[in-house]
Amino acid sequence: MTARFCEKSRELFSILKKGGEGQKPRPPVLLAPMAGITDSVFRRMCIREGCDFTFTEMVSASGLHFNNKKTRDLISIDPAETPCGIQLFGHDPALMADTVKRLFETLVSPDEISSVDINMGCPAPKITSNCDGSSLMRDPLLAGRIVEAAVKASPVPISVKFRKGWDDASVNAVEFARVMEQSGAAFLSVHGRTRMQMYSGAADRELIAEVVAAVSVPVVGNGDIFSADSAVDMLEKTGCAGLMIARGAQGNPFVFREIAARLDGKTPFVPTESERLGAALAHITEYCRDHGGGSFVDMRKHIAWYTKGMYGSTELRRQVNSCRDENELVSLVRAFMDAREVL
Repeated sequence: MTARFCEKSRELFSILKKGGEGQKPRPPVLLAPMAGITDSVFRRMCIREGCDFTFTEMVSASGLHFNNKKTRDLISIDPAETPCGIQLFGHDPALMADTVKRLFETLVSPDEISSVDINMGCPAPKITSNCDGSSLMRDPLLAGRIVEAAVKASPVPISVKFRKGWDDASVNAVEFARVMEQSGAAFLSVHGRTRMQMYSGAADRELIAEVVAAVSVPVVGNGDIFSADSAVDMLEKTGCAGLMIARGAQGNPFVFREIAARLDGKTPFVPTESERLGAALAHITEYCRDHGGGSFVDMRKHIAWYTKGMYGSTELRRQVNSCRDENELVSLVRAFMDAREVL
């Protein structure tokens, strides 16, 4: 079973490794699954900007198991955003296996979904308090049983995303990675921080390099990739097979185009403020079209990210946070954009 899925993962990475005409293939650049952020609209935007692979938001295996509608909506995949994987979280091996089995029997096709990722890295208290996410790093044997069960039930590769460890006293990513590989994981994504660090401090790239050296399956490096320079640094210091972008894509889907250009030996693309604001307006339009009335409030955080560092953005955020509908939100961003073009 492990060998079969390792071979599938190699095929997957071979497909994802892209390069310009006459150039060697480059490592794939993936969009990390982020709850409340990487919905279908955002995934499509990142694909258009050169992202090689996307994941759904973190989806509850229990929610799918009990046929929760809101949970089902999270796994809606548009053909324009493929290749795409579904990320699940849960701590019960039997329930995980049943969910994966039913997922492909009734909800999606293996032709639509390239992989299923199991979240063992989320640090949010509401997740870890239920023994999910990064809490599983404290019980590698249970984590291994979850992966084994999912692998046996899945027609597509199973991957695992995890962290450096629970805290500084229990850094176990290398040992954890070996268990995940032995359990049948096709590839691994490692965030170089402990759960207790959350997103503070710096991602430990030496630790990711140790994981790369310890296993034979592909390892994707995650943490502190915000630009082409930081992407190259991750590759050079870790030897990872791919890159995963999380916060670096917030308000900047162009980061994928920037990194791809650098890895292809071209001048990295850096968006102008007008291009960033144009992307924000397109994001509002697509998001509200897909999610309906009242959904404009979800765009407030995105506007803050798109305008970060721009002169006058603090006042814009204040206005955005009190606007009443989509039209007013669009008007505020357009006015801000027009004002910047005449500065």
